[in-house]
Amino acid sequence: MAGPLSGIHIVEFAGIGPGPFCGMMLADQGATVTVLHRPGRPPDARLALSRSRNLVKVDLKSEAGIQQARDIVKEADGLIEGFRPGVMERLGLGPEVLLKDNPKLVFGRMTGWGQYGPLAHAAGHDINYISVSGALHAFGRANEKPTPPINMVGDFGGGGMMLALGMVSALLHAKTGGEGQVVDCAMTDGSAALMAMIFDFQNIGQWRDERGVNLLDTGAHFYDSYETSDGKYISIGSIEPQFYAELRAVAGLSQDSDFDAQMNPAAWGPLKEKLTALFLTKTRDEWCALMEGTDICFAPVLSLTEAKQHPHNVERETFVDVGGFMQPAPAPRYSRTVSDKPVPPA
Repeated sequence: MAGPLSGIHIVEFAGIGPGPFCGMMLADQGATVTVLHRPGRPPDARLALSRSRNLVKVDLKSEAGIQQARDIVKEADGLIEGFRPGVMERLGLGPEVLLKDNPKLVFGRMTGWGQYGPLAHAAGHDINYISVSGALHAFGRANEKPTPPINMVGDFGGGGMMLALGMVSALLHAKTGGEGQVVDCAMTDGSAALMAMIFDFQNIGQWRDERGVNLLDTGAHFYDSYETSDGKYISIGSIEPQFYAELRAVAGLSQDSDFDAQMNPAAWGPLKEKLTALFLTKTRDEWCALMEGTDICFAPVLSLTEAKQHPHNVERETFVDVGGFMQPAPAPRYSRTVSDKPVPPA
């Protein structure tokens, strides 16, 4: 059976990072995605962000190439582009042109700052966009500088994934009688949206506007990673009382009354010191033997290589072989529609 987006045709103007990630997400759900790339610059066939695409060489520096792109987009349901604001317009491929050619077209625009605003035409990267949204301020330990969460929050969470949601939403609108439209996806907006719960916590007085002193930002002793005796790490997320009680029972801490003060922030520092010393007494595998699969909310911190080999990921086929390279499998899973296995671009 085809994926849930079977029958949808998306044109992707070749780019890097979040635009291709959006294209990958749509292709993984069954959409036909055609990448228009520069002569001599096809997408790298080894990359998950390039998979399951049809490749078409288009010279956007020539009038013939511009017309070729227009002709392809005329027959498409959606378009993804990640240029700076104004570039598509200067090429003669802006929304006013392509929506006139194809009134049902969903025109997806992926940028860091958005199509308008004081910073719209400035250069930037993930780290800058999540700085302005307030997200980067929240990542890091107490009394340390902010730690960028690589480029997961801006480029991929607040960018490519948000654009995929916007594209599907606008496609549904167009397919149910509406017109095509522009989807203005800014990583500043998207990363702010991802922080919704944290802003909620702040608004109701349950989050201090400081790093490393709160429930989920390594402030709490029961929500953090810890080093083990072999130099590896484990993670603990024992927030709920019953899970915290199981952590104490398995770790031999039930009789230590200091741990009764679970939700007292004043006690978190000393209790974290105790857990730090405790977890250094065994190897990661020894802690896994005691805690993995329980209700402690425990997991080993796996390397990229180890993650591909973990039994849970193996059984669920969380990683799949695509052209000789292990890549993350399409997600999420569906009960009635099954997309084709990812393949290298062609």
